[in-house]
Amino acid sequence: MTLPPTAHPPETLEGWYALHQIFRFARQKPDAASVARMVKSAASAIGSTKQPRKTKSSSPPVGWSCFVRLIGSTSDLMVIHFRESLDAIGGAQDGLAKTQLGRSVQPVYSFLSVAEAGLYHITAELARAAAARGGKVGDAEYATALAERIGPERASQQVKRRLYPEAPEKMPYVCFYPMSKRRDASQNWYTLSLDDRSRLMQSHGLTGRRYAGKVQQIITGAIGLDTWEWGVTLFAQDPLEFKKLVTDMRFDEVSAKYAEFGDFYVGKIIL
Repeated sequence: MTLPPTAHPPETLEGWYALHQIFRFARQKPDAASVARMVKSAASAIGSTKQPRKTKSSSPPVGWSCFVRLIGSTSDLMVIHFRESLDAIGGAQDGLAKTQLGRSVQPVYSFLSVAEAGLYHITAELARAAAARGGKVGDAEYATALAERIGPERASQQVKRRLYPEAPEKMPYVCFYPMSKRRDASQNWYTLSLDDRSRLMQSHGLTGRRYAGKVQQIITGAIGLDTWEWGVTLFAQDPLEFKKLVTDMRFDEVSAKYAEFGDFYVGKIIL
């Protein structure tokens, strides 16, 4: 099937790598005090919990981890890591495996991704400009214009918060789920024009922004890294906000027509 000329991917910005690890205890689950001790020791071993760690006082933060007790799941624990590189994610993974906690649990599921900001609006705008001058996406003029737009975009505080998210204060509840966009013959996200995808994602984003202050969302991209295409990690003070937000978003056209969801993991931060 020949795609429309405007059915090309949006430009993206990437930040920290992310790894979500789901575990269950290999034998009988230890009591809460024992779990707390093992978690504290494991957190110390991997060198990062809740607050971004720094290599030097003047250096930018290079990531953090948190430990989540899962509730209503057949698994027991979720560990979320954010790090500055894939190798650093591997280091956190290996470090955790060597601890008493790591030796006491069995892996159930893992999700590898990278914090992402999709530049749908900018890409669509530059694509229209390229078409108007008789050029095409990716040519020299397009690349120059894109470079001029990407610098200020990456420097903005809003984008920095998406690419290098801080662990939220006073939001102890966590919800994580993977998702993909449909590629059915009659509902194929990837054959929509970039303008249509930009419009749909803008509307979708407005729904999420209504929950500012109630839910912190971290969107990570996994295309080429995992079977699912994106991961969504939500933090809230009230776990009912997860239900309200996801319900609202499913009534958006982009979710109602084009979204597929994996399993949901919900729990409370231990450390």
